[in-house]
Amino acid sequence: MTNVIAKLRSIVGEDHLRVGSDISPRNCADAAEIPPVVPRAVVLPGDTQEVSQVLQFCQLIRQPLVIQGGMTGLAGGAQPMAGEIALSLERLNVVEDVDIASRTMIVRAGTPLFAVHEAAEAAGLFYGVDLGARGSCTIGGNVATNAGGIHVMRYGMTRRNVLGLEAVLPDGTTVTCLNRMLKNNAGYDWTQLLIGSEGTLGVVTRVSLALQERPAGPQTALCACVSVDSALATLRTLDRRFPGRLIAFEAMWKEYMDLASRMDGLSKPFAGDPEITVLVEAALGEDDWAREVFAEALAELLDAGLIEDAVIAQSLHDRKRFWDYREANYEFDRFMPKGQHFDVSLPLDRMDEAIETLRGALHTNRPHATLVVFGHLADSNLHLAVYPTDDDDQAEAVSIVYRTVAAFGASVSAEHGIGVLKLPYLELSRSAPELELMRLLKRTLDPANILNPGRVLTTVKSEPRRNRVAGC
Repeated sequence: MTNVIAKLRSIVGEDHLRVGSDISPRNCADAAEIPPVVPRAVVLPGDTQEVSQVLQFCQLIRQPLVIQGGMTGLAGGAQPMAGEIALSLERLNVVEDVDIASRTMIVRAGTPLFAVHEAAEAAGLFYGVDLGARGSCTIGGNVATNAGGIHVMRYGMTRRNVLGLEAVLPDGTTVTCLNRMLKNNAGYDWTQLLIGSEGTLGVVTRVSLALQERPAGPQTALCACVSVDSALATLRTLDRRFPGRLIAFEAMWKEYMDLASRMDGLSKPFAGDPEITVLVEAALGEDDWAREVFAEALAELLDAGLIEDAVIAQSLHDRKRFWDYREANYEFDRFMPKGQHFDVSLPLDRMDEAIETLRGALHTNRPHATLVVFGHLADSNLHLAVYPTDDDDQAEAVSIVYRTVAAFGASVSAEHGIGVLKLPYLELSRSAPELELMRLLKRTLDPANILNPGRVLTTVKSEPRRNRVAGC
């Protein structure tokens, strides 16, 4: 091990290789709440060339690596396993270039999402991907997990916002396609293969992002709905009324709002307890005309019986308070017993049925548990939490949720990735031929199985090392 550390130190420099007590706790666990594991070492390359040299050496000696960014992942993808070295991209933190003409940005993988937002705003532009962990998650991590967030209905997931990548393959080969063009059909689009691969096929080092014109100021409201069907009818009506202007449509079920109302300053917005409270935003502007047409649209929804009540934000303070409801879930664990959290997609036409089935199954098997539901209704993505779930019944709660999700033809992972936590359940959402194709890709690009082994896929056997023999 001493020789390995010495070699890695020679690549990245004395100050950028940490071992033992010098390893920060943040490198020992991501946000998945798995017991921390201290990696053998943490190596912090400063550029793509150093990443390449580290990977080339680690493949040569069959040293497994865990790739780390902002450590905000909820599936255990950046969580070290015994014997692994952590490759942290935190030093790759630079917005290299913003091109106003092409509305693109070149950014290094360790750059936090909020820094991308700030750089785009400074150029009079806008980056469409936004999520609650914006202050600490990194662009490389967003790419690795194909992150979604609150604006997917308007701007899509990370995949839609990436024009090109630079990445280092497991053998140290650097491939670069920092494309700035919307159209480029020159052969296979290998960049799309790496997006969402969770660091198992290559290490993303730089990204070319598509930017947008800044949307008009938002009109924001909370709407009370009796069901998913009424909420979806509301969505369709508003989309027809304001085509291309809806930027958020977030749903919070009644159990969620009960918990959110315990937060300071967040009393219940409606007199009753609607089944679903929807947070809707439309980029209409902030003038009198925008306020008037937005209010008219909501009044028509009330008259049509699609919503039961509505509250419109009259100020920036109101808008912030409305979003505080939606982001209150980050504080639930502060006053709730330990819970189990899920990130799933459900078919919109069966979502009501699926949630009622989940409630029934949990009531039968765990009568004291509460199912909390919220999420990005417009794009089928719901976040679920089951409170309480102690260590003894955690497995039962996971099984109930994932097998119910599978029964409705849904996905066990909408936007957080598979990592290690969902690995046993991937087969519920992917067929055997699909899984074998994934294994084939992994074996092809990472024959030594050094990059994030044991994530996404069950352990893929590495190919035996072959000695190079000169021809005679």
